[in-house]
Amino acid sequence: MTETWILLGATSSMARAMARQLAGEGANLVLAGRDMADLEAQATDLTLRGAASAKAARFDAHDAATFAPIIEAAESLAGEGPMNCAVFVGSMPPQDAIDADPSLIDGTVTDSFTGPARFLQMLAPKLEAKGKGLVIGVGSVAGDRGRIGNYVYGAAKSGFSTYLAGLRNRLGRSGVHVMTVKPGFVDTAMTWDVEGMFLVASPAQVAAHMLKKGRKGRNVLYTPFFWRYIMAIIRSVPEPIFKKLSV
Repeated sequence: MTETWILLGATSSMARAMARQLAGEGANLVLAGRDMADLEAQATDLTLRGAASAKAARFDAHDAATFAPIIEAAESLAGEGPMNCAVFVGSMPPQDAIDADPSLIDGTVTDSFTGPARFLQMLAPKLEAKGKGLVIGVGSVAGDRGRIGNYVYGAAKSGFSTYLAGLRNRLGRSGVHVMTVKPGFVDTAMTWDVEGMFLVASPAQVAAHMLKKGRKGRNVLYTPFFWRYIMAIIRSVPEPIFKKLSV
C-alpha cells in the first residue's frame, strides 16, 4: 500500500534527502514549508523521480492557520493507506545574538518546539483513527545538556524531545510509532557558519538512517550512531566541572 508522508520543513537539506528516497519508493509526498516557489520546483522534480504524487503546502510555525490544510492534503492522498510525518523544523540564531536581543528566544522556541508540537497535536487524532503510521521528529544533541554556546536552541530542542516522548507513549497505544532523532553535526544551512564542528555527516546519510531505524521501531536515534556515545560522556560530566568547560 502506498505510503503518504508529510515533510515539515521540506526545504531543509535533510528533508530534501528523505524526500528523494521516498520518491524512489513511490510514496505520496506533501512538502510543507514557507518558500512555495522552492517547494513547487521540488514537487516537480520528485514526481519525475518516481513519487506517486508530490504537493507543495505552506507551513509557518508561527501561523497555526497553515496547519489544517497540510493535514487535509495528506488525508486526501492517503485514503485508507498509512499517513506518516517527518518534522525538520527549527531555527538556531547564534547565542550571542540572543544575548544581545532576548526577543529572539520567542522565535527560536516557536520554530524548534511549540510550532511543530502544535502541528503534531492536531495530526495525532488522525493517526490514532488510522491505527498505523510513523512520526519522525528531529531534535538535536544540543537538547541533551545546556551548553554555553547554544543553550536557548538546546532548551527548545530538549522541550521538543520531551514532547515527542509523551506523544510516543500516547500514539503507541493505537499502533502509531514516534521516533525522536538527535542528529550530531550535519552539513546543512543551519550549521554552515558554526565554528568547531567535527565528524560532520551528510544529509543523505542521516535521512537514510532515520527512515531505516524509524521503520524498525527505534524510539530514540542518535545519528550518526557514534553521537550516542559522545553524548553519554558529555551527560556524565559532573556539573561543577561542566560549568568550567567551553563546550
